[in-house]
Amino acid sequence: MKEHQIEEFEDQYREPFKELSLEWLQKYASVEPEDEKLLKNPRKEIIEKGGHIFFGLIDGQLAGTVALMKESDATYELAKLAVTPKFQGLKLGNALMQHCLQFARSKNAKKIILYTSNRLIPAVSLYKKYNFKEVPFIHNKYIESDLKMELILEE
Repeated sequence: MKEHQIEEFEDQYREPFKELSLEWLQKYASVEPEDEKLLKNPRKEIIEKGGHIFFGLIDGQLAGTVALMKESDATYELAKLAVTPKFQGLKLGNALMQHCLQFARSKNAKKIILYTSNRLIPAVSLYKKYNFKEVPFIHNKYIESDLKMELILEE
């Protein structure tokens, strides 16, 4: 059994965050201006704005990442969820998702939103597994996104 470990962002993870995100984006989508801004300086664009970045390790090897970007005191945006191909299928995406949900609840968040694409079937399936529901777009900051989902966190 492969052991999962979740760690919080540290400056040593700046480049791996960028590399993991770019690896995913270049395979499944494209790198948009919003992505470039976040990946260029994750500390300034995510951490200093009240967000968090987590890293998934499997048997001590960096294997995936996810960000929770603070939208308001009550809402986080789940973004940049990526697991490198070598480690896909080992349930790290589930571990990262569970960590984010638990973390958001610990911060008394009421809702998590995300933007994705219907053509990313495994990702959409993962979100649905955790009870994210499709909601109408009000503001779409990503060019390729055609799906906005949200999860209302229970008390």
